[in-house]
Amino acid sequence: MKSHLKIAIKAALLGGKEILKVYARDFDVTIKEDHSPITEADQAANKVIVSLLQQTPIPIISEESKQLSFDIRKNWNQCWIVDPLDGTKEFIKKNDEFTVNIALVEQGKPILGVILVPATKELYYAIVSESKAYKVRIDDFDQEVGSIFAKAISISPHKDSSQLRVVGSRSHMNDETLNYLEHLKKETLKELKIVSKGSSLKLCLVAEGAADVYPRFAPTMEWDIAAGHAICSAAGVQVIDQVTGKEMRYNKENLLNNYFIVSNE
Repeated sequence: MKSHLKIAIKAALLGGKEILKVYARDFDVTIKEDHSPITEADQAANKVIVSLLQQTPIPIISEESKQLSFDIRKNWNQCWIVDPLDGTKEFIKKNDEFTVNIALVEQGKPILGVILVPATKELYYAIVSESKAYKVRIDDFDQEVGSIFAKAISISPHKDSSQLRVVGSRSHMNDETLNYLEHLKKETLKELKIVSKGSSLKLCLVAEGAADVYPRFAPTMEWDIAAGHAICSAAGVQVIDQVTGKEMRYNKENLLNNYFIVSNE
């Protein structure tokens, strides 16, 4: 597992390096069939990440690669799930809140996760079975993984006794989210504080104790959250499917997620 983690971290770093090359200059934006934006940074990062992960015998699901049919995927015991540039809208806005997400999934459950924030050089990673998640600021994208491990510090959730910190949008929320927040206020008798963040950083906020709950009542795909789920699980944070009432699953026939709640409760 440690060797897989090293490859995933190296892949994320090289992906981040490619992303920042594009981020530093003007770039074109095109719209995919699902109406989401894509840039050359997404594609450049995907190329280097997939190339490294292919050093393992494990198949890959990546947002920017052609998806294989479930008839093939259902026979996979393990697979990588990759978003080479999560938060493309944040990338286009140049607000630094975009990430590289790499997860290793076994029998539908995330067992390893790596999230890199290229603009700030922050790296989150975890092996779920070790029950510890880590955060580190890297020196550069060519840094040796061993030195990254030496500098990393463990992260963990913690509660605020006076308020409930909720990950969400400051500007708009749908009715389902607002109803859930009203329920939380009545149940906890705490003041709600909205914490806003882009991309998979929303899950990291709960894992590292900067927020208490992240309700997601809007569409996401598996590659948006699998790595963050692994980091949350290692830190003792639950990611619960609101349809099944159980932990979120991956490499499903439909790669679209159900609504979910991330909580340190």
